[in-house]
Amino acid sequence: MKITLGLPTHKVHSFAELCSAAAITEIASAAEAGGVDAVFVTDHPMPADPWLASGGHHALDPFVALSFAAAATSALRLHTNLLVLAYRNPFVSAKAVATLDALSGGRVILGVGAGYLQGEFDALGVGFDTRNDLTDEAIVAMRRAWTGESVVAAGFGWSAAGNTALPRPVQRPGPPIWIGGNSRRAIRRAVDLADGWMPMPSPAGSESRLKTPAITSLDALAERLQYAKDYAAEVGRTDPFEVVFMPVGLDMFTKAQLDPGPVVDGILAMAEVGVTYCALTLPGDTRAEFLANVAVLAESVVPVV
Repeated sequence: MKITLGLPTHKVHSFAELCSAAAITEIASAAEAGGVDAVFVTDHPMPADPWLASGGHHALDPFVALSFAAAATSALRLHTNLLVLAYRNPFVSAKAVATLDALSGGRVILGVGAGYLQGEFDALGVGFDTRNDLTDEAIVAMRRAWTGESVVAAGFGWSAAGNTALPRPVQRPGPPIWIGGNSRRAIRRAVDLADGWMPMPSPAGSESRLKTPAITSLDALAERLQYAKDYAAEVGRTDPFEVVFMPVGLDMFTKAQLDPGPVVDGILAMAEVGVTYCALTLPGDTRAEFLANVAVLAESVVPVV
């Protein structure tokens, strides 16, 4: 079991405290010193006002934010959780990922998803109903770009008649790709095209807002993991497969205080059902509070996990 920790780059209302260059570098450095394996950021380039008014959030650009974390550390993995591939031309995404991977010495983990905010798709000029097809296409196109060889291919709104992208990522054949989403289509995408699956614990009733089925318990997660195993056997996949999940209480939907005992128990229970990477967020409305919780995580959770 490894740990990826959310950087508070969505708290732009407290920019100086939690989103500034100084904040990102200090928190990333503390996470690395505390034995955390990776840090992650989210992706919302142009969220819709109604969503923001109902509890949504802004976010720094994921690649810029992670570049600051990379510059302040030496081994910490750099995780997008998650990048909405349909928002961007796949070769623009491939270039950003390859550049960050090259400059960081091969530390990128690319968590991706189809997205769910129609208002954001509209603002970016991308068809909401094509987001799943765009996501599948982008993964294939990015992997081709990362070869460093000439690409001849065409897709939604683009045509490469013989184009090449350098630098190649340090990680070969490319950074690991983890697929976000709770649906069976997301699971099949992970098995067919990626290196891991990244579902999220979401409460019942959140389906219409998040455009993905709820996962309300580890039993529900285990059922979907069995589906992933069955589908992998059906298509003949035998490669290793990461499973990433969030412990209840330190996920994106609650603001519980960090209580190491229940957190450790929850992480160990996750491991029992097959989770290999724990993605968690920490409370803290100031940098001092957030760093104090990083210290608790490092002292009481990381050694046990």
